[in-house]
Amino acid sequence: MTPHTCTVDADVRELRAADHLLLALAAELALPEGTFGCTHLVRGERPRVVLSFTTASEDTARLLSAAGYEVTAGAPDEVGRAVVYPGSTELTSTLTIAELLTRSAIGRVVVLGAPGEPPPSQQVVTRDHVRPQWQDGELVLTLQPAVGGVLVPFEVPDPTPCCADH
Repeated sequence: MTPHTCTVDADVRELRAADHLLLALAAELALPEGTFGCTHLVRGERPRVVLSFTTASEDTARLLSAAGYEVTAGAPDEVGRAVVYPGSTELTSTLTIAELLTRSAIGRVVVLGAPGEPPPSQQVVTRDHVRPQWQDGELVLTLQPAVGGVLVPFEVPDPTPCCADH
């Protein structure tokens, strides 16, 4: 199977909005198992968040183009943040590192400020929001220590906007 990757530029400026659009498109198109859907930050004159989809066929690109989206072949970079990936829907509640790795396409976890990898039995409270990133061709999830001796994904599901109290 040769994977086919396409990038969708929907002129989205916020990561959260890009996540919602990516999930909506994946559901609307009924993308097959094994699909990867990622967000990518684009800097420069027109900063924005673009989406990439990697599937087993070119059908996704054709469907997105037919729906009116600006679609180009390939991914914008090699460090996308995965939102849809094999096993992503299985990463809910509290899991061990071993379960997280077994149930999904995530290949490795790292813990901020800690050397090496955590033990397979270490508990992870997913908060139902697990966004690994591509690093050297492998999906890597960054975790951080939390209260109670558990780990949580570094990225929080509902971040507080900058200057929210002003």
